[in-house]
Amino acid sequence: MDPYILLLTGAGALILLVAWLPMALKELPLSLPMVCVGLGFGLFHVVGGEEPLPLRFPVATERLTEVIVIVALMGSGLKLDRRLGWRSWNLTWRLLAISMPLSILGIALVGYAWLGLGVAAALLLGAVLAPTDPVLASDVQVGPPDTGVEDEVRFALTSEAGLNDGLAFPFVNLALALALALNEPPEPGVPGWAVEWLVVDVGWKLAAGGMLGWATGRALGWLMFHLPNRAQLSRTGDGFVALGATLLAYGLAEGAHGYGFVAVFVAALALRDAERRHAFHERMHDFAEQTERLLMMVLLMLFGGALAGGLLAALTLEGALASLAFLFLVRPAAGLIGLAGARHPLRERVAIAFFGIRGLGSFYYLAYAVNRADLWEAEALWAVVGFTVLVSIMLHGITVTPTMRWLDRRQAPAERS
Repeated sequence: MDPYILLLTGAGALILLVAWLPMALKELPLSLPMVCVGLGFGLFHVVGGEEPLPLRFPVATERLTEVIVIVALMGSGLKLDRRLGWRSWNLTWRLLAISMPLSILGIALVGYAWLGLGVAAALLLGAVLAPTDPVLASDVQVGPPDTGVEDEVRFALTSEAGLNDGLAFPFVNLALALALALNEPPEPGVPGWAVEWLVVDVGWKLAAGGMLGWATGRALGWLMFHLPNRAQLSRTGDGFVALGATLLAYGLAEGAHGYGFVAVFVAALALRDAERRHAFHERMHDFAEQTERLLMMVLLMLFGGALAGGLLAALTLEGALASLAFLFLVRPAAGLIGLAGARHPLRERVAIAFFGIRGLGSFYYLAYAVNRADLWEAEALWAVVGFTVLVSIMLHGITVTPTMRWLDRRQAPAERS
């Protein structure tokens, strides 16, 4: 068959699967990501061809994962009904301020002491695997805007996934700065790279991302909902406005050398805050979610192809055990420490701590770092991260549906009483 015709046929089948599989898998202890990885593995294993290994296509890996993460961040922000606040977001702040740094530290210590990674590579591994992924965490996130599906577990995981992808960036940049500094003569006193990291990577980039994201969201909110009726952008009814808002917020923040991930999520929150009950939010969210799902299927099938092509060839027994420790020990322990003392049932805190899902955001950060620093551990890092994501997809994919149903059943009597 003509390769072009084969491509069209495959694209058509993929789009139909995007629409059908979530419905077909709803009653099964399976997830869409599990099926996508399996399809990709089988396709590349049977058909063959050039394997889509990240180290073979480093720039494409970075850019493709970058796009899906920012689309997922917009969708996550749009679906949150709860206003931004100190008390209402209490669990989120705990996860970001306590659990994420502890996860980075715990993963980095395991990487350094158990896997024999250098200091920079170990810190990078922690920064890459600590954030909860906004793409693969969709099964434990809140429902669409104004549907009321926003219990504490779903809200905490959605809001955490929305913010911690951007907040992990300073630690990724710290690992890069360390990697570059270790190849240069030591400086007396406080190293210049440390000052630059603190002022630029922590201070300026976080502030610029947050402020530009909020300003972009408020400006678009005015255009959508507060212009004279005939001129309102929302009257178009076009859900792809969400994609425009995503790219605009991201581009403005990155152009100002801020964190675009932070800007996109904050812009989505600002859009909801501009007019909380408008039906156009659901239209934008639906378009963002459909786009995210299509991109996710493509990338996870490529991930399956990479697995078939030897992505895990450099994985050692120590690396596999370390990955299991990240998922079963480090993240749950860090999550429970961060949530200690919160006025929520233990079962909810355990669920939040357990579902710290790894995914495409981890691939982005690792590709970003490897493209900017010469790390001799790059192949081993890809193997460990790839195995961690694979186990996370299987583990959380199997457990998420029964766990969330059990929590919903336990919550219903509590609400009636």
